[in-house]
Amino acid sequence: MSRAFNHPDLVKATTRKKIDAAVRRLGYIRNRAAQTIHGIRSGTIGLIVPTIDHTIFAELIQSFSDAVAEQGFTILLASHDYSLEQEYALTRKMLEHRVDGMALVGVEHSKDTYGLLGQQNTPSILLWNVDETAPIPCVGSDNYLAGRLIAEHVTTLGHQDIAALFPPLAGNDRAARRFDGMQDTLCKAGCEVPRHRILETTYSIADAKEAVGRLITQGPTPSAILCGNDVLAWGALHALARAGLRVPQDVTVTGIGDFKGSRDFEPPLTTVRIPAPQIGTCAAEMIVASIIGTDPTPQNAIIAPELKVRATCRAI
Repeated sequence: MSRAFNHPDLVKATTRKKIDAAVRRLGYIRNRAAQTIHGIRSGTIGLIVPTIDHTIFAELIQSFSDAVAEQGFTILLASHDYSLEQEYALTRKMLEHRVDGMALVGVEHSKDTYGLLGQQNTPSILLWNVDETAPIPCVGSDNYLAGRLIAEHVTTLGHQDIAALFPPLAGNDRAARRFDGMQDTLCKAGCEVPRHRILETTYSIADAKEAVGRLITQGPTPSAILCGNDVLAWGALHALARAGLRVPQDVTVTGIGDFKGSRDFEPPLTTVRIPAPQIGTCAAEMIVASIIGTDPTPQNAIIAPELKVRATCRAI
Protein backbone atom coordinates (compact mmCIF):
# COMPACT_ATOMS: atom_id res chain seq x y z
CA MET A 1 0.00 0.00 0.00
CA SER A 2 2.81 2.45 0.85
CA ARG A 3 4.27 2.08 -2.64
CA ALA A 4 0.89 2.92 -4.19
CA PHE A 5 0.75 6.12 -2.13
CA ASN A 6 4.36 7.21 -2.35
CA HIS A 7 5.35 5.91 -5.81
CA PRO A 8 2.13 5.47 -7.83
CA ASP A 9 4.15 5.46 -11.04
CA LEU A 10 5.68 2.14 -9.96
CA VAL A 11 2.34 0.42 -9.39
CA LYS A 12 0.11 -1.05 -12.10
CA ALA A 13 -3.13 0.84 -12.74
CA THR A 14 -5.22 -2.23 -11.92
CA THR A 15 -3.43 -2.66 -8.60
CA ARG A 16 -3.89 1.03 -7.75
CA LYS A 17 -7.62 0.69 -8.38
CA LYS A 18 -7.86 -2.27 -6.01
CA ILE A 19 -5.92 -0.41 -3.32
CA ASP A 20 -8.07 2.68 -3.77
CA ALA A 21 -11.22 0.59 -3.38
CA ALA A 22 -9.88 -0.89 -0.15
CA VAL A 23 -8.88 2.53 1.18
CA ARG A 24 -12.36 3.90 0.49
CA ARG A 25 -14.03 0.89 2.09
CA LEU A 26 -11.88 1.06 5.24
CA GLY A 27 -11.76 4.85 5.50
CA TYR A 28 -7.97 4.67 5.76
CA ILE A 29 -6.05 7.93 6.30
CA ARG A 30 -2.27 8.12 6.12
CA ASN A 31 -0.33 9.57 9.04
CA ARG A 32 1.56 12.34 7.22
CA ALA A 33 3.40 13.40 10.38
CA ALA A 34 4.81 9.91 10.88
CA GLN A 35 5.84 9.78 7.24
CA THR A 36 7.73 13.05 7.56
CA ILE A 37 9.60 11.77 10.62
CA HIS A 38 10.76 8.77 8.62
CA GLY A 39 11.81 10.94 5.70
CA ILE A 40 8.95 9.99 3.40
CA ARG A 41 7.49 12.76 1.23
CA SER A 42 4.39 14.59 2.46
CA GLY A 43 2.93 14.42 -1.04
CA THR A 44 2.09 18.14 -1.18
CA ILE A 45 3.40 21.01 -3.28
CA GLY A 46 2.70 24.61 -2.33
CA LEU A 47 1.42 26.91 -5.09
CA ILE A 48 1.11 30.63 -4.33
CA VAL A 49 -0.52 32.86 -6.96
CA PRO A 50 -1.17 36.62 -6.92
CA THR A 51 -4.96 36.25 -7.12
CA ILE A 52 -7.78 33.75 -7.50
CA ASP A 53 -10.45 36.44 -7.92
CA HIS A 54 -10.38 36.29 -11.71
CA THR A 55 -9.67 33.84 -14.52
CA ILE A 56 -6.11 35.14 -14.85
CA PHE A 57 -4.45 32.09 -13.30
CA ALA A 58 -7.33 29.59 -13.50
CA GLU A 59 -5.88 27.54 -16.37
CA LEU A 60 -2.43 27.59 -14.78
CA ILE A 61 -3.73 26.35 -11.42
CA GLN A 62 -5.85 23.62 -13.01
CA SER A 63 -3.14 22.26 -15.29
CA PHE A 64 -0.51 22.36 -12.53
CA SER A 65 -2.84 20.60 -10.10
CA ASP A 66 -3.85 17.93 -12.63
CA ALA A 67 -0.26 17.20 -13.64
CA VAL A 68 1.08 16.80 -10.08
CA ALA A 69 -1.96 14.68 -9.16
CA GLU A 70 -1.05 12.21 -11.89
CA GLN A 71 2.21 11.63 -10.03
CA GLY A 72 0.67 11.26 -6.59
CA PHE A 73 0.94 14.82 -5.30
CA THR A 74 -1.61 17.36 -4.09
CA ILE A 75 -1.30 21.14 -4.18
CA LEU A 76 -1.74 23.55 -1.29
CA LEU A 77 -3.06 26.74 -2.92
CA ALA A 78 -2.89 30.30 -1.58
CA SER A 79 -2.99 33.85 -3.00
CA HIS A 80 -1.09 36.93 -1.81
CA ASP A 81 -3.11 39.70 -3.53
CA TYR A 82 0.01 41.17 -5.15
CA SER A 83 1.75 41.66 -1.79
CA LEU A 84 5.29 40.28 -1.72
CA GLU A 85 5.31 40.57 2.07
CA GLN A 86 2.17 38.42 2.26
CA GLU A 87 3.76 36.00 -0.17
CA TYR A 88 6.71 35.61 2.21
CA ALA A 89 4.36 34.85 5.12
CA LEU A 90 2.48 32.27 3.05
CA THR A 91 5.71 30.64 1.89
CA ARG A 92 6.87 30.30 5.49
CA LYS A 93 3.53 28.83 6.51
CA MET A 94 3.64 26.23 3.74
CA LEU A 95 7.20 25.27 4.59
CA GLU A 96 6.13 24.83 8.21
CA HIS A 97 3.62 22.28 6.91
CA ARG A 98 6.52 20.45 5.28
CA VAL A 99 5.48 20.76 1.66
CA ASP A 100 7.77 18.84 -0.69
CA GLY A 101 8.12 21.73 -3.11
CA MET A 102 7.11 25.34 -3.75
CA ALA A 103 5.81 27.05 -6.89
CA LEU A 104 5.55 30.84 -7.14
CA VAL A 105 4.29 33.09 -9.94
CA GLY A 106 6.71 35.55 -11.55
CA VAL A 107 10.37 36.23 -10.88
CA GLU A 108 9.97 39.30 -8.66
CA HIS A 109 9.93 38.10 -5.04
CA SER A 110 11.28 39.51 -1.81
CA LYS A 111 14.84 38.78 -0.75
CA ASP A 112 13.43 37.07 2.34
CA THR A 113 11.30 34.69 0.25
CA TYR A 114 14.22 33.70 -1.95
CA GLY A 115 16.41 33.34 1.15
CA LEU A 116 13.86 31.16 2.92
CA LEU A 117 13.58 28.75 0.00
CA GLY A 118 17.35 28.55 -0.28
CA GLN A 119 17.88 27.98 3.44
CA GLN A 120 15.32 25.18 3.54
CA ASN A 121 16.74 23.61 0.37
CA THR A 122 13.19 23.08 -0.85
CA PRO A 123 12.71 22.17 -4.53
CA SER A 124 11.10 25.26 -6.04
CA ILE A 125 9.99 26.63 -9.38
CA LEU A 126 8.86 29.98 -10.79
CA LEU A 127 5.91 30.17 -13.19
CA TRP A 128 4.73 32.61 -15.87
CA ASN A 129 7.97 34.55 -16.51
CA VAL A 130 11.47 33.38 -17.40
CA ASP A 131 14.59 35.21 -16.25
CA GLU A 132 18.04 33.69 -16.74
CA THR A 133 19.30 35.55 -13.65
CA ALA A 134 16.62 34.12 -11.34
CA PRO A 135 18.02 31.89 -8.56
CA ILE A 136 15.22 29.34 -9.09
CA PRO A 137 14.31 27.45 -12.31
CA CYS A 138 11.59 29.15 -14.36
CA VAL A 139 8.82 27.89 -16.63
CA GLY A 140 6.87 30.54 -18.46
CA SER A 141 6.17 32.60 -21.50
CA ASP A 142 7.89 35.71 -22.82
CA ASN A 143 5.76 38.56 -21.52
CA TYR A 144 8.00 41.16 -23.17
CA LEU A 145 7.31 39.43 -26.50
CA ALA A 146 3.57 39.41 -25.73
CA GLY A 147 3.61 43.20 -25.39
CA ARG A 148 5.70 43.51 -28.51
CA LEU A 149 3.41 41.29 -30.59
CA ILE A 150 0.29 43.28 -29.77
CA ALA A 151 2.01 46.63 -30.40
CA GLU A 152 3.43 45.44 -33.72
CA HIS A 153 0.00 44.28 -34.84
CA VAL A 154 -1.68 47.58 -34.00
CA THR A 155 1.02 49.79 -35.54
CA THR A 156 1.05 47.61 -38.67
CA LEU A 157 -2.65 48.43 -39.00
CA GLY A 158 -1.67 52.11 -39.06
CA HIS A 159 -2.65 53.20 -35.54
CA GLN A 160 -0.65 56.05 -34.00
CA ASP A 161 -3.25 57.60 -31.68
CA ILE A 162 -3.01 55.01 -28.89
CA ALA A 163 -3.97 54.68 -25.22
CA ALA A 164 -2.74 51.95 -22.86
CA LEU A 165 -4.66 50.33 -20.00
CA PHE A 166 -2.51 48.32 -17.56
CA PRO A 167 -2.63 47.09 -13.97
CA PRO A 168 -0.23 48.61 -11.38
CA LEU A 169 3.26 47.52 -12.42
CA ALA A 170 4.90 47.54 -8.98
CA GLY A 171 5.31 43.98 -7.73
CA ASN A 172 3.95 42.59 -11.00
CA ASP A 173 6.84 41.67 -13.28
CA ARG A 174 4.48 40.00 -15.79
CA ALA A 175 2.60 43.26 -16.47
CA ALA A 176 5.82 45.29 -16.33
CA ARG A 177 7.47 43.16 -19.00
CA ARG A 178 4.40 43.40 -21.23
CA PHE A 179 4.34 47.17 -20.79
CA ASP A 180 8.03 47.46 -21.66
CA GLY A 181 7.56 45.31 -24.77
CA MET A 182 4.64 47.46 -25.87
CA GLN A 183 6.39 50.77 -25.16
CA ASP A 184 9.65 49.82 -26.88
CA THR A 185 7.82 48.61 -29.98
CA LEU A 186 5.63 51.70 -30.20
CA CYS A 187 8.68 53.94 -29.85
CA LYS A 188 10.44 52.12 -32.68
CA ALA A 189 7.34 52.73 -34.80
CA GLY A 190 7.49 56.44 -34.00
CA CYS A 191 4.48 56.31 -31.73
CA GLU A 192 4.69 57.63 -28.18
CA VAL A 193 1.74 57.14 -25.82
CA PRO A 194 1.12 60.41 -23.90
CA ARG A 195 1.41 60.08 -20.14
CA HIS A 196 -2.24 61.02 -19.60
CA ARG A 197 -3.25 58.16 -21.88
CA ILE A 198 -1.41 55.51 -19.87
CA LEU A 199 -4.23 54.34 -17.63
CA GLU A 200 -3.68 52.22 -14.53
CA THR A 201 -6.34 50.17 -12.79
CA THR A 202 -6.73 46.98 -10.81
CA TYR A 203 -7.70 43.68 -12.43
CA SER A 204 -11.36 44.59 -12.41
CA ILE A 205 -13.84 44.86 -15.26
CA ALA A 206 -15.72 47.58 -13.36
CA ASP A 207 -12.57 49.62 -12.67
CA ALA A 208 -11.37 49.24 -16.26
CA LYS A 209 -14.79 50.31 -17.52
CA GLU A 210 -14.67 53.40 -15.31
CA ALA A 211 -11.12 54.31 -16.39
CA VAL A 212 -11.93 54.07 -20.10
CA GLY A 213 -15.18 55.94 -19.51
CA ARG A 214 -13.21 58.86 -18.06
CA LEU A 215 -10.81 58.73 -21.02
CA ILE A 216 -13.72 58.98 -23.46
CA THR A 217 -15.33 61.82 -21.53
CA GLN A 218 -12.10 63.83 -21.47
CA GLY A 219 -11.64 63.25 -25.23
CA PRO A 220 -10.56 62.99 -27.88
CA THR A 221 -11.02 59.22 -28.10
CA PRO A 222 -7.91 57.33 -29.29
CA SER A 223 -8.07 55.07 -32.31
CA ALA A 224 -6.74 52.11 -30.31
CA ILE A 225 -6.64 50.98 -26.67
CA LEU A 226 -3.97 48.41 -25.81
CA CYS A 227 -4.74 46.50 -22.61
CA GLY A 228 -2.20 44.55 -20.56
CA ASN A 229 -4.72 41.86 -19.76
CA ASP A 230 -7.97 40.45 -21.17
CA VAL A 231 -9.94 41.37 -18.02
CA LEU A 232 -9.06 45.02 -18.60
CA ALA A 233 -9.94 44.68 -22.28
CA TRP A 234 -13.37 43.35 -21.34
CA GLY A 235 -13.92 46.46 -19.22
CA ALA A 236 -12.78 48.67 -22.10
CA LEU A 237 -15.25 46.99 -24.47
CA HIS A 238 -18.10 47.61 -22.03
CA ALA A 239 -17.14 51.27 -21.64
CA LEU A 240 -16.98 51.84 -25.40
CA ALA A 241 -20.35 50.17 -25.93
CA ARG A 242 -21.86 52.31 -23.18
CA ALA A 243 -20.54 55.44 -24.89
CA GLY A 244 -22.05 54.36 -28.21
CA LEU A 245 -18.66 53.72 -29.83
CA ARG A 246 -18.26 50.74 -32.14
CA VAL A 247 -15.41 48.22 -31.99
CA PRO A 248 -13.46 48.05 -34.23
CA GLN A 249 -15.06 50.67 -36.52
CA ASP A 250 -14.45 53.54 -34.07
CA VAL A 251 -11.85 52.11 -31.68
CA THR A 252 -9.50 49.12 -31.85
CA VAL A 253 -9.11 47.14 -28.60
CA THR A 254 -6.57 44.44 -27.72
CA GLY A 255 -5.84 42.29 -24.69
CA ILE A 256 -3.22 39.83 -23.48
CA GLY A 257 -3.93 36.41 -22.00
CA ASP A 258 -6.65 34.87 -24.18
CA PHE A 259 -8.79 33.86 -21.21
CA LYS A 260 -11.90 31.75 -21.50
CA GLY A 261 -14.60 34.04 -22.83
CA SER A 262 -12.38 36.35 -24.88
CA ARG A 263 -13.06 34.42 -28.08
CA ASP A 264 -16.80 34.39 -27.31
CA PHE A 265 -17.09 38.15 -26.71
CA GLU A 266 -18.97 40.17 -29.29
CA PRO A 267 -16.87 41.10 -31.14
CA PRO A 268 -14.25 38.40 -30.34
CA LEU A 269 -11.19 39.92 -28.71
CA THR A 270 -7.84 40.20 -30.47
CA THR A 271 -5.27 39.19 -27.89
CA VAL A 272 -2.03 37.32 -27.23
CA ARG A 273 -2.35 33.77 -26.00
CA ILE A 274 -0.27 33.10 -22.90
CA PRO A 275 -0.11 29.26 -22.92
CA ALA A 276 -1.09 28.75 -19.28
CA PRO A 277 -2.03 25.04 -19.54
CA GLN A 278 1.33 24.17 -21.09
CA ILE A 279 3.16 26.26 -18.50
CA GLY A 280 1.33 24.55 -15.64
CA THR A 281 1.91 21.05 -16.97
CA CYS A 282 5.58 21.63 -17.77
CA ALA A 283 6.21 23.24 -14.37
CA ALA A 284 4.51 20.36 -12.56
CA GLU A 285 6.61 17.78 -14.36
CA MET A 286 9.80 19.70 -13.61
CA ILE A 287 9.19 20.20 -9.90
CA VAL A 288 8.08 16.61 -9.34
CA ALA A 289 11.23 15.41 -11.11
CA SER A 290 13.24 17.68 -8.83
CA ILE A 291 11.48 16.36 -5.71
CA ILE A 292 11.86 12.67 -6.51
CA GLY A 293 15.41 13.13 -7.78
CA THR A 294 15.07 12.17 -11.43
CA ASP A 295 16.06 15.71 -12.46
CA PRO A 296 17.39 17.60 -9.42
CA THR A 297 18.61 20.61 -11.47
CA PRO A 298 15.92 21.41 -14.08
CA GLN A 299 16.62 24.00 -16.75
CA ASN A 300 14.48 27.01 -17.62
CA ALA A 301 11.69 26.40 -20.12
CA ILE A 302 10.14 29.08 -22.34
CA ILE A 303 6.78 28.50 -24.04
CA ALA A 304 6.17 31.16 -26.68
CA PRO A 305 3.09 33.41 -26.67
CA GLU A 306 0.90 33.55 -29.77
CA LEU A 307 -0.97 36.46 -31.34
CA LYS A 308 -4.69 35.71 -31.80
CA VAL A 309 -6.13 38.08 -34.42
CA ARG A 310 -9.90 38.30 -34.10
CA ALA A 311 -12.49 41.01 -34.65
CA THR A 312 -11.63 43.95 -32.35
CA CYS A 313 -8.95 45.44 -34.62
CA ARG A 314 -9.08 47.14 -37.99
CA ALA A 315 -6.73 49.03 -40.25
CA ILE A 316 -7.05 52.79 -40.59
